[in-house]
Amino acid sequence: MQQLVLLLCCCVSSLGVLQAQQPETVPAVSHWNFENDIVPILSRFGCNTSGCHGKAEGQNGFKLSVFGSDPEADYDAVVKENFGRRVFPAVPENSLLLLKATGQVPHGGGSRLTAEHPQYVRLYNWIAAGMPQGSSADARLIRIEVRPRELQMGQEQSVQLRATAFWSDGRSEDVTGLATWQTNSEAVASVDDFGRVLTGRVPGTVAVMASFLGRVDVFQALVPHPGQPNADSLSRLARLSQSPVSYDRIVAARLEQLRIAPAGPCDDATFLRRVSLDLIGTLPTAQQAREFLSDGASDRREKLVDRLLQQPEFADYWTLKWADLLRVNRRTLGRKGAAAYYSWIHECVASNLPLDRFVAQLLTAEGPLTASPAGYFYKAITDPNDLANTVSQVFLGVRIECARCHHHPWDRWSQTDYHGMQAFFTQVSFRKTGDMESLVASAKTATVHPRTKQVVQAHALDQRQPEQVPEGDRRRLLANWLAASDNPWFARNLANRTWAHFLGRGLVEPADDFRLTNPAANPELLDELARQLTELQFDYRRFVRTIVLSQTYQLGTEISDSNATDEQNYSRYPLKRLDAEVLLDAVSQATGVPEEFPGMPAGTRAIQLWDSHLPHQFLELFGRPVRETACECERVTEPTVSQVLHVLNSPQIESRLRHADGRIARLCEQESDDRKLVEDLFLTFCSRLPTADEQQAAQQHLSVAPSRREGAEDLAWGLLNSLEFLVNH
Repeated sequence: MQQLVLLLCCCVSSLGVLQAQQPETVPAVSHWNFENDIVPILSRFGCNTSGCHGKAEGQNGFKLSVFGSDPEADYDAVVKENFGRRVFPAVPENSLLLLKATGQVPHGGGSRLTAEHPQYVRLYNWIAAGMPQGSSADARLIRIEVRPRELQMGQEQSVQLRATAFWSDGRSEDVTGLATWQTNSEAVASVDDFGRVLTGRVPGTVAVMASFLGRVDVFQALVPHPGQPNADSLSRLARLSQSPVSYDRIVAARLEQLRIAPAGPCDDATFLRRVSLDLIGTLPTAQQAREFLSDGASDRREKLVDRLLQQPEFADYWTLKWADLLRVNRRTLGRKGAAAYYSWIHECVASNLPLDRFVAQLLTAEGPLTASPAGYFYKAITDPNDLANTVSQVFLGVRIECARCHHHPWDRWSQTDYHGMQAFFTQVSFRKTGDMESLVASAKTATVHPRTKQVVQAHALDQRQPEQVPEGDRRRLLANWLAASDNPWFARNLANRTWAHFLGRGLVEPADDFRLTNPAANPELLDELARQLTELQFDYRRFVRTIVLSQTYQLGTEISDSNATDEQNYSRYPLKRLDAEVLLDAVSQATGVPEEFPGMPAGTRAIQLWDSHLPHQFLELFGRPVRETACECERVTEPTVSQVLHVLNSPQIESRLRHADGRIARLCEQESDDRKLVEDLFLTFCSRLPTADEQQAAQQHLSVAPSRREGAEDLAWGLLNSLEFLVNH
């Protein structure tokens, strides 16, 4: 087979004009193979994507398998379908395939290439040769490699990448022009269709992926900040690099590489509010804030964290998190089922059941649901395909759903890998005896590969498929593999999700999308987090303690010239909008007016709600998830105009502030000193004392307001609407 010819475009950039030689001829192919020689062209120009002819119903009467997953069907569609009207070997240039691709005949996808393009020439020559299909004995692709593999680059610099294919017959060839290229951070670096990478003006790390015939490889670049750190920056870096916490030293090493200065440490008031919201989803009270801010002990932060970890709100908040992922959904499970499922999760979190045992109990649940409410997991998710997707995404951080129908375009997973995971769950069924429903795992249902029609035995990702059907409950094999020390995903996924919660962004982002082509921003840090979690035997409370007591977590939010554009490397603490339930509880607590939820006991807080479909305007407006998928993206955290208007103008907020028995009214009655009244308001809403300027301005407003209480209500309204209240910082 011919050496594929790379066509480089002329690229004008701030670096000047970069040109490549245009190939004049395309060497003849001695032996054609449709899958190896033609399918890559259909992929390269987007013909077989889900937005074009690869969609389920095809496009304008022409259907291709998505991403070329079924070459035999594609060959029939191109060559044989509709009496072979798409190709005309006697006069190849009159083939409908070429006429539409070049725009000579109306085409919904527009003109995709010119008659001079080397891939047009390749298609032309294949048609002229009689459209040979090739045979199963032909060479198969083993792997691709991208070179260079990694570089340190300056800002606004370019590099040409090359993709090489290695075949089973020992050949290698340049497939740069046929590969599909993609970057995981357009801000740090872009890549064009020909593998030319151009960095931007944002420091950080970037991965550029190449995909060819279902194989992928990655180039990684590190782009430092162009400036040199000043003395203050060096001092902050030194403090971080000398920390006794391993996470801090790893973060400092990466920041030093990138010439990014970390922010300084946050003050005690900021830490109190931050860690309270992050650990227990609850604001500290004014009294708690006063006590902590007056504590002069050197270990006051450690004592605070230890106290928060033992509060009942910790179990409430983290049960809410797990309930989202595990789909505690009344509409699917019914009220009794959803409540029982939630209660089981809450009991596990409250007792600090190690995460590996928690997951094992969930996956291997059996028997009556009344005795084993973990079995509701299999009522919430009944389809074996959905179970394979959910278990992979939630517990491994791997999205395999694409591989159900075709080889994953940006990862290693094949349809066999997908159905190997699915086969773990085909034994599960429910039996009903009277009012009792029991989960059993004894069905004999086989999993059949949808294309080859061969039986696929249960096997975990990246594991060899067994020759014989595994005996007994196959889910136990999966549970054992999940928590095995050599499992490359379980601990890393849980560590990454946890880091993302506390630091605002995962080392792998999105946090549930581990793949070859989406490497961690700091692999060493991810490995260390996973090592710590494993070493702590999956004790979640002890693990999160190591994170919140790190200097990295305790950095301030200050923006400097060097860290202004940093979103990957944890040089400062990010602003994080509060979850819907946390914000509602914060409003209720700060105003002193508890929320009343229909059908729930008085005093129930939003983070304690098990029912994700309980009607509530505020929770729905602020992005509460409905728990229908395994994706954390169901929870919407992006601010909207409607949210802003609600906090500014809603009668519900105003009535809380003006409530006769609310906190504002009580403070005005109890505190005659305006200075102390202002202090109490700031401690209540912001967990800190006012600055001198804030104190003066607030007292001035109280003195001119129609009444002292109205003035206090105005101040409270302003604090509640401040960014400081609405986000964690």
